[in-house]
Amino acid sequence: MNNNHIPDVNLNLNVRGLPLSATLEINEKSDELKNKGKMICKLGLGQSPFPVPQSVVEELKLNAHQKSYLPVKGLGILREAVANYHYKNHRISRSIDDVLIGPGSKELMFLLQYVYYGDLVIPTPSWVSYAPQAQIIGRQVRWLCTTKENNWMLTASELDDHCKIDHNKPRIVILNYPSNPVGVTYGIEELREIAEVARMYKLILLSDEIYAELHHKGKHISIARLYPEGTIISGGLSKWCGAGGWRLGTFIFPSSLRWLLDSMAVMASETFTSTSAPIQYAAVKAYEGGSEIDNYLWRTRWVLAKLGNKIANMLNDANIYTPKPEGAFYLWIDFCNYKDDLNKRGINNSKDLCKSLLDETGVAIIPGKAFGMESHELIARLAYVDIDGAGALNEAKFMKSPDEISDEFLQKYCGNVLKAIKLMIDWVKN
Repeated sequence: MNNNHIPDVNLNLNVRGLPLSATLEINEKSDELKNKGKMICKLGLGQSPFPVPQSVVEELKLNAHQKSYLPVKGLGILREAVANYHYKNHRISRSIDDVLIGPGSKELMFLLQYVYYGDLVIPTPSWVSYAPQAQIIGRQVRWLCTTKENNWMLTASELDDHCKIDHNKPRIVILNYPSNPVGVTYGIEELREIAEVARMYKLILLSDEIYAELHHKGKHISIARLYPEGTIISGGLSKWCGAGGWRLGTFIFPSSLRWLLDSMAVMASETFTSTSAPIQYAAVKAYEGGSEIDNYLWRTRWVLAKLGNKIANMLNDANIYTPKPEGAFYLWIDFCNYKDDLNKRGINNSKDLCKSLLDETGVAIIPGKAFGMESHELIARLAYVDIDGAGALNEAKFMKSPDEISDEFLQKYCGNVLKAIKLMIDWVKN
């Protein structure tokens, strides 16, 4: 008998069988194929195509020497800058003591679910990591099905129907808008109605507003203005500041949930200790804002809005349904009008659809199944980020309005995405 063998029976059953995160998996697969010489259009991983603002980069260089452990809850001047930023931009009044800094908002979401015992309620479709995190921890996931008629966004009545089954059950409800994966957002009246339901059942709302500053018209409204006592705002630098790899996330709590912030800080002290010191110092510059940051944000919004609407029109004209984008850099594409043709080609679910598309055209997108949809639904998410973000931003910074972004501009800087859409349309019409 070989006594050197270590059995794997002690692997946490909540983790056993979980695949790699779908967005990271497609990114690694795309890179692998690209390294083998295959032409790949990377429309899978939702990574900002724009560079980090130069002043923020310079601040990181200046603080590269910062090597000390920082406070678990985050650098004081950064927490104050985050609180001030949200007041100035979104009229959310919070203090330094209401802010928690972490190594990415994903880590903070995990800690929140760990310390708060309750069901996780998620609209379908939703970002790929919400449900797996709950599964790892051992929490119940309750899916709320949305409809195409409502652009796959949660309605107050759907939330009420779920909660009234058990009035007193503790729940965390996740709202994410502008939406990953759909690219649409909520209006003030929709948020007001959801806030009323949340207040009725004393829900904790985790408002994932990581794409707030990428609302294409710069008019994001936080539900924390309407349900302040029960809303935690999740954000960070990854999307609006182009700094996904820097791994800096923020949670902003109401004072009534200070006990929850403190509990998460205890967990943080025993896990990640504190977020990278140089990154936190540099982030102060980003959250202080100013004319450079404002210019950067408006130009990125203009480019994303123009590109998103152009390719949405291309897809809809080809009878591939997608809602018009209102924020972020995603399209939710529905191939149901080609269901019979795809079935005849042996494509019966969203995973087969995305695999065939990648193998046959080099276009990488994510199957709807990864976002909580039924497998047989021929739906997928497209991230229109395979562009020359630095070049586009450099030219756009001299523009006075989005009307100056022409088709020639999009072809010059976003040609890979436009080529991918044409390949996709040709493929599905084969």
